[in-house]
Amino acid sequence: MEIAIIAHDGKKADMVQFLNKNKSLLLKENIKLIATGSKAENAGFKVRKMLSGPLGGDAQIAARVAEGKTQMVFFFKDPLASHPHEVDINMLIRVCDVHNVPLATNEASAQLLLNAVTM
Repeated sequence: MEIAIIAHDGKKADMVQFLNKNKSLLLKENIKLIATGSKAENAGFKVRKMLSGPLGGDAQIAARVAEGKTQMVFFFKDPLASHPHEVDINMLIRVCDVHNVPLATNEASAQLLLNAVTM
């Protein structure tokens, strides 16, 4: 299973904390991680790095969702900040909806999804 992990700047620390909390689940051989940026890699996770979101990383992940390569997306969005690439974010959310791919936009929903697929 390929899981995409993305976090806005204001949520990167929360995302790293979530990853570390779930390290034993996420390091299973059947789970592969892809990510925009490098915070997950800096936390000790092996990830396939995409571009940063504003530079096309959201579009790269959306393409992988559409191709059936990515089965789940964790996008730790910062709802209190404005984002110049909001259209890319909305496109990724739409592609997940179109292709029926689970998408978590906060830690609580990400934890529920991760628990569901690793039990």
